[in-house]
Amino acid sequence: MALITLIATILLPPLGVALKHGLGKTFLINLILTIILFVPGLIHGIYVNYLR
Repeated sequence: MALITLIATILLPPLGVALKHGLGKTFLINLILTIILFVPGLIHGIYVNYLR
């Protein structure tokens, strides 16, 4: 499951965050960052899923 979450986080950051944390506040923040620009959403997704 960890490999699937990592791949989802890299390809579509909101999906990776949703798989690990559900559809809450963290998901919405990541979705907004990804819509604005892909890179901030990717950085936030990796931070939330693997560094926090």
